[in-house]
Amino acid sequence: MSGPNKDYDPVEVSPLHADEVAAMRDEAVAAIEAATSLDDLKSVRLAHAGDRSPLALANREIGALPPQARKDAGQRVGQARGAVNQTLVRRTAQLEAEHEERMLVEEAVDVTLPYDRRPEGARHPLTTLQERIGDVFVAMGWEVAEGPEVEAAWLNFDALNLGPDHPARSMQDTMFLEPQEAGVVLRTHTSPVQARSMLSRDLPIYVICPGRTYRTDELDATHTPVFHQVEGLAVDKGLTMAHLKGTLDHFAAAMFGDGITTRFRPSYFPFTEPSAEVDLRCFACRGLQPDVESCHTCRGEGWIEWGGCGVVNPRVLVASGIDPATYSGFAFGMGVERTLMFRHIVADMRDMVEGDARFALQFGMEL
Repeated sequence: MSGPNKDYDPVEVSPLHADEVAAMRDEAVAAIEAATSLDDLKSVRLAHAGDRSPLALANREIGALPPQARKDAGQRVGQARGAVNQTLVRRTAQLEAEHEERMLVEEAVDVTLPYDRRPEGARHPLTTLQERIGDVFVAMGWEVAEGPEVEAAWLNFDALNLGPDHPARSMQDTMFLEPQEAGVVLRTHTSPVQARSMLSRDLPIYVICPGRTYRTDELDATHTPVFHQVEGLAVDKGLTMAHLKGTLDHFAAAMFGDGITTRFRPSYFPFTEPSAEVDLRCFACRGLQPDVESCHTCRGEGWIEWGGCGVVNPRVLVASGIDPATYSGFAFGMGVERTLMFRHIVADMRDMVEGDARFALQFGMEL
C-alpha cells in the first residue's frame, strides 16, 4: 500500500472522483440488469462486485488518502458498492423465480399418460398371500391382529405354557436380545399375538395373526431363519375340534381349490390340548394316485403336511385371565412360505428371500 499523499488534491485524483465512482457504479448496475441467466449473473458478480472489481480496487485506495479526504471518498465508494449489491440481490431473486417457472413448464410430467416401462413391477408374493389369507378370514367375520417382532419372553413362552425348561427356549432355537437375562427375544412364532389378543380384547375372540418370525435355522431349500407364519385363534363358548376342522377345511379350499380338505393326526403342542398335525389333501393328485411315481407332490401318500392345531390349553386361557370353565378355544398355525410353495410349486425357499426381482415378477401386481 502506498504512503500518505501530502500533496493530495481531490480534483486531481480521478479514480476516486465522484464522476468516476458513478461511472463504475452505473456500468456494474447495467451489466447486472443485462444478465439473462443465473450463470451470466455469476460472471457479472465476479467482474463488478468481486475482490478484483473496479469498485473494490477503488475502495482499497481510500486507505492511502490523507485523513481529511477519506470520509468523502469512503462515502462515495460505499454508496456505489451498496447500490451494486442491492441491484445484484434484486436481479438474483428475479432470475431464480424465472428459472423455477421455466423448470415447472419444461420439466412438467403428465402423470395421466400411459407408461411404457417393462416390466410393470410386482409385489412380493409373500405379502400378497398374507393379505389374501387375511381376506379369507375377514370374510368369515374374523379380525386381523398384529404385534411386535421384538417380544417379551413371557408372552413368547410362559403365557403359552412353554415353561422355563422347555427345549424351544434354548439358544439353539431362539434369538435372544442381549443381555439374555432381560427376557427379550425375536419372536419365534406369531403366537404372542394370540396372547396379546386374549389379554386386551373382549370376548369372544376371532383373530388371524400373520407376520414375520425368527429362529436360528440355517438357510437352505426348505428352511430360513426369517420366515412368515399365519396363526388363528378363536375363543368363545362351546367351541370344539369340530369347529376347528370346519374352519381349516374352508381355509384349505380357499387356498388350493374346491374339494381340498384336511385331516388331523394326533400330536403335542404345549399351548393346545388335544393337539394335532394338519395334513392337506394333495392338490395335485387329489389323493387318487396310490404309488410314489404317480405323484411327485405327495409321493403317493395322498396327503401333505401343512401345519399344527388344537384346542387351546386351559393353562393358556388362565394365564390370559379367561375362565376355562366358561370359554374354550382353538388355534392353528401354518407357514406362509410353505403355503406359497404348495400353491405355486416353488422348489427352493431361498428364491423368496434373495431379492431377485424376476421371482416376484412371476406373480404380478396383485392388490
